[in-house]
Formats: sequence, C-alpha cells, structure tokens
Amino acid sequence: MSVVLEPGTRSHATLSARLNAECFCTGLDEPAFKAALAREIDGEADLSALMEARPHLVSQAPVFIERSDGVEMLDIVAAIEAASRMQGYMEIASAWTPEIARRAFGPRGAMMGYDFHLTPDGPKLIEINTNAGGAFLNAVIARAQSACCREVEEALASTRGADFETLVVDMFEREWRAQRGAGRPGRIAIVDDAPEAQYLYPEFLLARRMLMRCGFETVIADAASLRYEGDALLADGRPVDLVYNRLTDFAFDAPAHAALRAAYADGAVVVTPNPHVHALLADKRNLALLCSDRPGTWGLDRAHLASLARIPQATPVTAGNADALWKGRKGFFFKPSGGYGGKAVYRGDKLTKGVWDAILADDYIAQALVTPSERMIRLDGAPHARKLDVRLYTYDGALLLAAARLYQGQTTNFRTPGGGFAPVYLV
Repeated sequence: MSVVLEPGTRSHATLSARLNAECFCTGLDEPAFKAALAREIDGEADLSALMEARPHLVSQAPVFIERSDGVEMLDIVAAIEAASRMQGYMEIASAWTPEIARRAFGPRGAMMGYDFHLTPDGPKLIEINTNAGGAFLNAVIARAQSACCREVEEALASTRGADFETLVVDMFEREWRAQRGAGRPGRIAIVDDAPEAQYLYPEFLLARRMLMRCGFETVIADAASLRYEGDALLADGRPVDLVYNRLTDFAFDAPAHAALRAAYADGAVVVTPNPHVHALLADKRNLALLCSDRPGTWGLDRAHLASLARIPQATPVTAGNADALWKGRKGFFFKPSGGYGGKAVYRGDKLTKGVWDAILADDYIAQALVTPSERMIRLDGAPHARKLDVRLYTYDGALLLAAARLYQGQTTNFRTPGGGFAPVYLV
C-alpha cells in the first residue's frame, strides 16, 4: 500500500510561492495538537515538560508545494532505489561498505528519509537518511491543522488522505517477512542511545503507542542495555524479534553496541534500518556515484536515468581535486561520508583553512550548493523568513508521509524561533 500523488504541472508554482510568502492565517491548531499528544502518550511522560524542553520542535506554519514537485521527488526516490539494486552500483559501493554491512538479510530499511530543497528548476535532492526522525510526530502534526480558505482546505485534505498507521504496520511486517519469510514480529524494540535524552524522544513514545495499538509488544530500549544470550537479543531480560533502529552509529562500532552488533551479524534479530541499508543508500559517497556517468552502464531505464540526472553534482574530496575545490569552495557544501543531521557539514563560503585541512584528512564529499526556498512566518506580529527543506519518509520507494522543516543557519536544526517540523500541503 502506498500514497499516490497525481501528476500536476508547474502552473501552480505562483500559487505555492504566494501562499508560502503570504499565508499567515492557517496553521497548527495548538490545542488540538497538544490534546492529540496527550492522548497518545498518556501516563508515559510529562507532556508539558517534554514540550517545554523542545520549544522549537514544531512550527506553527505549514509549507505549500506543487503537486508536480511531489511527483518529481518520488520519481527521484524511485530512481535511486532502482539504482541501488543494480549489480554495477553494488559493486562500486562495496568499496566503502564496512564488513558488518556486507551481508544483505533482506530488509529494505524502515522509514527512509529523502531530503529536498525546492528551486525554480524543480526539487533537488540534498540528503538520504536511513534513520530519518520525525515521521510519527509529523503524522500527529498533520492531523492538527486549521484551514482558512478553499485552496488551503483542499491542500489540507491531500495531507490527511493517507492512513499512516496502516502503512507503518505494513512496513514493519514486510521487513520481518523479508528476513524471516512469514508471520509478523511479536516483540519490537525501539533502540537508541539513552532514548529519554534524545531530542526526538516524544516520537519514540508515539511510535511505541502506535505499534502496541496494532498488536506488537513494543519497548523503548537503550542500546547499551541490550544483551545477546544464546540465540536471542534481550531487552529487559526478554527476547526481541525486531529492532527499529534509531542509532547514528551506523556500523554498530561502539562498545556499547556490541550485543546488537553480534545479534545482527548472526541473523538472530531483524534490524531495520540496518548497516547494509545505510551503506547502500545513505553513505554520502553514494551521492557522488548516483550523479556520475556510471548509472548509464547499469541497465536502468530512461526515466530513471533522467531522474538521476536531476541530482545536484557531488564528488569525493581527494588530494587530486583539493586545490580546485578550495578555489571554487563558495559553490559547494562539504559533507562527511558517514554524517547525519547536519553534523560536521560546512558551507564552502564559511570555510577556514583549519577546517579545510580537517576535511582533507577525513572522507568528505563536495556537493553543489543548492539554495533553499523560504517560508514567511509571523513572530510577534512581524514577518520573518525561514529556510525550508522537504523530507519524504518512504518505504521501499513508496511514500509514507511528507513533511517540511523550517530553520535558520547553514543546515536544518531545532533551535530557530518559529521553526521546526511543519506539514506539507500540495497545491
């Protein structure tokens, strides 16, 4: 099951741009949002304390995009997922695949995240993530919106059309069957380092409640507390069938992750997303591979090749191209190959020589700079501009949910007044 976006045209570009610039009278119904959160996490945490510690988690303003941009983004996702299954692609990507990630157990990766900037020439892919956060929270945000006019009401209807819960259940059952062949997992563990200290801990609670409502026994577990005994991974002393992995130690290298690493390597537990999926899709060096001339040799169809051609140019930073990249640095973002969440990412025009030397000593790519579009918001009665990106949460190439993030600064963050997660309205 998947969400379907009907093809559109760029004739709505003026409408979406105008709404993003001028629409201040629609947005989050805050009492409804808080009431929905309270229902979902009742008795599990202090809602007021959670939200007070995260004042910029949720934006009051929605983001408007063209239906044609939505279709184009999904076309790019489909092309990338198709390419990742090609023998030629896998052979090249294996050069930077760690040993733990070399075996494919079957899962395709729960809750993939494809991040885009919107431009006059269409959406541009800027990032691929295997542990994309925020989907469960955004599902609640999307249901707590108010409309101010016919155009917005129609756009809001498109946002609320998908049965997110059904899609999520189907996703986890398919991940289980991809490795185990039949049935469904009995016990699921949502795993991260010190989960209660994570900024997105509220959505762990939402995910747990949803999965339990759908018949899965579900726990939230600190990766360091897991034990691997006999042929079972244990959380709270009891076996876990499937791990919904939220760790950013993508190869399970940390000593605290030794039990999970061993159980995963032995196939004793289904892990999604897992090291294999990360190496195949989310390592930043894959972006350079996807926008090279190599896809033309893999047997992809013309439509997929055309979609890959719309990915911004990226290249590994090497000693051989270092001088040229330094001279042209203002046109690039520099990203670590195993990075995530905007960490250790540098905009070229902000680089110092010291940072450049550190980049050369590590594994980085240089990605063509794509200026993000903006959403105007009101703060204290005055208009302010916020940068935006759009994230598609997908499973096996199909859309689960679309959301946006509003921010200031070089990369997305949750430190911006008026910023945070926002729903996407298709117009």
